[in-house]
Amino acid sequence: MTESPGGSANVPSRDRRRFPGISSRSYEHPADRSALVALRKLSGFDTVFKTLSGLLPERSLRLLFLSDSVRVGEQQFAHLNDMLRDACYILDLEKVPPMYVNQDPQPNAMCIGLDEPIIVVTTGLVELLDEEEMRAVVGHEVGHALSGHAVYRTILLFLTNLAMKVAWIPLGNVAIMAIVTALREWFRKSELSADRAGLLVGQDLQASMRGLMKLAGGNHLHEMNVDAFLAQADEYESGGDLRDSVLKILNLLPRSHPFTTVRAAELKKWAASRDYQRIMDGHYPRRDEDKDTSVSDSFRDSAAHYADSVRNSKDPLMGLVRDIAGGAGDLGGKLRDTVFRGGGRPDGSGGTNGSNGTGGADRPEGS
Repeated sequence: MTESPGGSANVPSRDRRRFPGISSRSYEHPADRSALVALRKLSGFDTVFKTLSGLLPERSLRLLFLSDSVRVGEQQFAHLNDMLRDACYILDLEKVPPMYVNQDPQPNAMCIGLDEPIIVVTTGLVELLDEEEMRAVVGHEVGHALSGHAVYRTILLFLTNLAMKVAWIPLGNVAIMAIVTALREWFRKSELSADRAGLLVGQDLQASMRGLMKLAGGNHLHEMNVDAFLAQADEYESGGDLRDSVLKILNLLPRSHPFTTVRAAELKKWAASRDYQRIMDGHYPRRDEDKDTSVSDSFRDSAAHYADSVRNSKDPLMGLVRDIAGGAGDLGGKLRDTVFRGGGRPDGSGGTNGSNGTGGADRPEGS
């Protein structure tokens, strides 16, 4: 951070565009907004939310980080303090949230809190990323704070732990898991929004890409390539048959974050869009206009996004959805061909001429 010519304010240490009064609607993924609206309409959610808001040990959580982590400031992790103030300056977040560094070798960061958000980054993440990559991560978390995501993320964290504790009770965690599953669906979409906020703060797409690659493959950039990494996302989306499409869904359900290659591809696509360029040119929704927005508009935007996703998706399941929507004449034949793509066509005895598909193993959760 450097002092402004007038000496009254701090500004980013290098020239970056600032977005006065920017609304989180500017960068929020359409699926993020609609998933949150749908979550609020989930039966019983309001009751659970109101109850948990009074029960969650937020003060205890704050005291825990205060007592057992390092609070970022001018005297501790000063470079992170500069990044945090930069991010809040660029996104025009008036109150800078407290930030802590927690000893944990797992690279991770989070923005939590009910009354006021706090940001926590692990030592594993600090040691993994360079300055510009870390700047994008800090912007990512400030984006969560600006969007008001911290409240729901805190509840998800609490409910996930609670579900594990009551799992032994017959049907004890069924209701909890219904809400946890809905929260996770929203949580994954909110990560795509926050990735965009990180790009608006860092204003360096390559740094954002490098950071995501490191989360996937560790600190071995000399062994990795952005184009090859993005090609993995394309292969993941388009490869396989309907069985693989189902396995993708099953693999994703227990996760809190989207797959890293998918995040990279989504961010690169948004960076090349007209929406991103308009924001960079200073044309974006303002916070003081938020009260005039309607829920129906959010649903329309989300519906248009999902329709576009289905229309352009290379996934075999989405291809089948397009055929159904288009009234495919030979739907049975298309279904047969799609299911057995790459695995042989059914033979006369009812078997298949090819190897049998195998289920995918669960993969440990990433940051």
